[in-house]
Amino acid sequence: MKYKQLGNTGLLVSELCFGAMTFGGSGFWEVVGTHQQKEASSLVARSLEAGINFFDTANVYSNGESERLLGKALEGRRHEVIVATKVYGRMGPAANQVGLSRVNILDQVHASLNRLNTDYIDLYQLHAFDSVTPMEETLRTLDDLVTSGKVRYIGCSNWAAWQIMKALGLSALHNWVRFESLQAYYTIAGRDLEREIAPLLRDQKLGLMVWSPLAGGLLTDKFHNVQQNPEEARRSRFDFPPVNRERLPGILDTLAAIGKAYNMSIARIALAWLLHQHVVTSVIIGAKRMEQLEDNLAAVDVVLSAEDLEKLAAVSALPPEYPGWMIERQGQGRLPDPAVTG
Repeated sequence: MKYKQLGNTGLLVSELCFGAMTFGGSGFWEVVGTHQQKEASSLVARSLEAGINFFDTANVYSNGESERLLGKALEGRRHEVIVATKVYGRMGPAANQVGLSRVNILDQVHASLNRLNTDYIDLYQLHAFDSVTPMEETLRTLDDLVTSGKVRYIGCSNWAAWQIMKALGLSALHNWVRFESLQAYYTIAGRDLEREIAPLLRDQKLGLMVWSPLAGGLLTDKFHNVQQNPEEARRSRFDFPPVNRERLPGILDTLAAIGKAYNMSIARIALAWLLHQHVVTSVIIGAKRMEQLEDNLAAVDVVLSAEDLEKLAAVSALPPEYPGWMIERQGQGRLPDPAVTG
């Protein structure tokens, strides 16, 4: 297991992060996973054994049950790991039990601390953008939480590039703690992040945590050469996140061919591709079964060749889009040719 700096901090996190969204399995989240304490503790123990020190959950996952199960599974090891959770989603019927207001953030951070059975949250993330609450109110509240010691670092999830940049500007202006990470969807079947967000992350030195790295289960052997969702697959009941199905067969064929050459699964090659992307800090993996976890863990040892990467890049490349193609065109020749200038 390798470890990388989270954003512009001295914090080191494992390149694989264990996601606890499958813990609890109540209500809407039942389709994702139904692990109870025994299964949760077993998966967490194996992840720790493999060198994972980074664990991600959210208050909204199974209405807090995921946090509770993860906190129990980490008993005795809390000081060794980095725990990330999130706030935004509705946690009750009252008008203020949702969003990023000062009231809801303060209520929810204390609830998360209790469920996780911890005194602090290493990385507290805004799970979505709140179009109602002024950004200044949210950021000031997060700064207070870091100052108080309840939270150590902050991040966001599912924000647009302009929203992230606005937040960074406000934090710099007011000398508030700033975002150090973004949790976002990114796969070889969905590379939209590369247009605006990836350049921002590199420029501002923010870490990237990747959610749904297998595109909701599509980048697996069971979907190769299958026209419809296998009945037992999560996609048959929860078709998310959206994927361009016209481009998917070519991507799966290329992943399968490379996987066959290495005697590895499509999922392992797809995860390895992400780990080869310099903008990625940590890839969030989750598993319903131990054999799935073992296959995902093995991705850290996969070294793809330059030829492999070229094939995967070609079959999954984003269509040119303005202003990207114009920026690239106008940037050509900006520096003198060394061969000419000597």
